[in-house]
Amino acid sequence: MRSNPRPVLRAACCALGLIGGALSLAACTTQAEPQARSSAPGEPGSAHTDVLFIGAHPDDEFQSLATFGQWGEEQGLSTGVVTITRGEGGGNANGPQEGVPLGMIREDEERKAVEKAGIRNVFYLDKPDFWYTLSAPLTTTVWNKSPRPAADTLSRLVRLIRATTPKKVVTMDPRPFNQHGGHQEAGRLATEAFRLAGDRKAFPEQITREKYKAWKPTQLLAQSWGFQGPVGEKCAAHKATDPHTGLPVMGVWTGTMSIEQRGKTWAQIERDAAREYATQGFGSLPPSVQTQEKLLPCEWFTVLADNASGAQPPSVREQSGLRPLYAGFRDWARRMKMPWLANGAQPAYPANPSTDVPEVAKAPVVDGTAGPGEYPGPKLGLRHWEGKECKGGNDCAAAAEFSRHGNDLYAIIHVTDDVKGVALDSADDCKRHWRTDAVEIDLDPQGHSNDTSTTFKTGILPFTKGGKGACAGRDGDNRQGPASSTARGMAVASVVTDQPYKGYAVEAKIPLGDLPAPVDPDRLTANVLLYDSDTQDKTGKTRLAWSAYGSAQADPYVWGELHLPGYVPPSERGTRRPQIPQDAAQSAKSPASVEQARRTGVPLAGGPRNPPSPAA
Repeated sequence: MRSNPRPVLRAACCALGLIGGALSLAACTTQAEPQARSSAPGEPGSAHTDVLFIGAHPDDEFQSLATFGQWGEEQGLSTGVVTITRGEGGGNANGPQEGVPLGMIREDEERKAVEKAGIRNVFYLDKPDFWYTLSAPLTTTVWNKSPRPAADTLSRLVRLIRATTPKKVVTMDPRPFNQHGGHQEAGRLATEAFRLAGDRKAFPEQITREKYKAWKPTQLLAQSWGFQGPVGEKCAAHKATDPHTGLPVMGVWTGTMSIEQRGKTWAQIERDAAREYATQGFGSLPPSVQTQEKLLPCEWFTVLADNASGAQPPSVREQSGLRPLYAGFRDWARRMKMPWLANGAQPAYPANPSTDVPEVAKAPVVDGTAGPGEYPGPKLGLRHWEGKECKGGNDCAAAAEFSRHGNDLYAIIHVTDDVKGVALDSADDCKRHWRTDAVEIDLDPQGHSNDTSTTFKTGILPFTKGGKGACAGRDGDNRQGPASSTARGMAVASVVTDQPYKGYAVEAKIPLGDLPAPVDPDRLTANVLLYDSDTQDKTGKTRLAWSAYGSAQADPYVWGELHLPGYVPPSERGTRRPQIPQDAAQSAKSPASVEQARRTGVPLAGGPRNPPSPAA
């Protein structure tokens, strides 16, 4: 599922009104017209769908499949899915494939999964998926990289709404805290496309040249995964409002029995679908849902806009002192005429931890042990951050120590553990370290990064296949790949207790010159994280962090301060530009996507129909 100021085309749009506690397009000066089709909605060859889900990655829809399946069986509403990327930047718990080959596998998984809920059409926009980020601005920069127009992804979504003529648009939460930047950006783009698809002045070439008609959906919903509502059969009747925005929240109970798949609840069908996502580790989910029927939950959706409702808009609660990520979201919400979406968007961050890193006269020997005098500073304890809580002192516990010698930073992390995770191959699989037991060290050289593209992040595996010891790579930062090529001066070593296994220690030397910018000794920030697996199926179970808040590995705002007293960085150092993967699987290479385009008449990747000739 998983994973940012954005230039967008600002078409002259509507005089906006508010109904249903959300955005209304009823006052648009240009009225939407019915979509021209070669056949009526629901007939063979038609692209029409009653519900259109817009997500960032394959599997983003899976926690809503019980809803889409019920709407299909009980209300006759068809659903289509738009997936902006194929998830090439995600992990793979099922094999060595990554990048484009992984994206094609994930398309196949998604099509099999959504078919269980009666969904036939999945439209991919062929945008690149890269590493996990919290930044929507960074995501839109990658999705719309030159020579693409700055509003390329948005224009494709507007075109798909005009082509499929949905009544409902369902998307992801656009709010910024603690969620993948791709998810945020999918929600924001879907909201903009919902606004613009009914306006003839927005992307007018789609109407004048491509012969689409403007189309105005009725309702815009956002998944609300974190909403804490009642459980059981009556949860769908529960009248609730989102605690942040004040918008209405609706529920659909997963315990409803399927009409067509007799003997199965929609919770069970959704579990069957989830297990199709083997690359994402969902194949390890129990085959059967064990929760008692009376305790099965609802799937919750926030009603962002409803053109059929006349409720008053919610109140707006302004926040001051916003950090750039949150100020950008506030400005976007204002542009959407939905300022209440930014209510409480920036949480009350706790105080960042801090420590002084002592300078040592002799360089530590990188051998996985803390020799005398090598680490004279304090031990920094790691606390529970995500996943299951540790069972006790023998399950997972960790502490880190730092020191500096010259221009090199040294760290040793002592880990207590009781179950050894899978050993990966150091030759070709020393990456995506969160799949097994691993340590991560994150460094922001100047302490003011808004996303991790300007930071240094390394994942260290303490043991690898064939007893080959520790290995290190970089991921989700300024430059990704094996440490041997992306941080040539880096060295790692480990000591692993065995017979019986009780844990390990990881030691690392990180040249400060390998960081993407000169180090400010008073502002360097860092985090240290522990990933504890306890399985052989390449899925993590427990995560600890020195600064354990939010998305601790991807949010530089929470990282702790590492003061380097007495350090003077070399004056000749410059700043390195981020290198971000741009490879994306293409629909033209997917037989399933090609067949769908032929059947529906919707061009591949949401592209234009009747494109201008090269001569034009």
